[in-house]
Amino acid sequence: MRILGLDYGARTVGTAVSDGLMLTAQALKTIERKEENKLRRTLRELEALISEYQVDMILLGLPLHMDGSMSERAEKTMEFKEILEKRTGLPVVLRDERLTTVAADEILEESGVRPGERKKYIDSIAAGIILQDYLNEINDKKNRRTEDGIGTDRVSDG
Repeated sequence: MRILGLDYGARTVGTAVSDGLMLTAQALKTIERKEENKLRRTLRELEALISEYQVDMILLGLPLHMDGSMSERAEKTMEFKEILEKRTGLPVVLRDERLTTVAADEILEESGVRPGERKKYIDSIAAGIILQDYLNEINDKKNRRTEDGIGTDRVSDG
């Protein structure tokens, strides 16, 4: 299974994809558009990524306010979720993305990327962070189930 992670913004969509084992996320690219409501080319590019990476699910960052309430951007993200589901036929899961852009900026700064250059990468890095956090969470749950003996074949002596 592969997951496409998205960081949906007013004029950009950062993209990342999981590996086939669902262990790691790789930032891909940032799709830019001139106007917020012009989505046709953005959707075509997302469909191309879905096909290229054989994606089974989309993980979409949900930009909530720090108190957890819905922001105007979160409402637009919910609308985008519906468009994605209809257009791709894939399940779209929402994921809290608070502070991922801040974390992405810190990663770029630590990597020595100059402030003027960061804009090119920040959204795809944020998408990678959103996706990696999700992968870590589902893998932690799998590991806990295995440690508890759920999902393992146990042989008894009798």
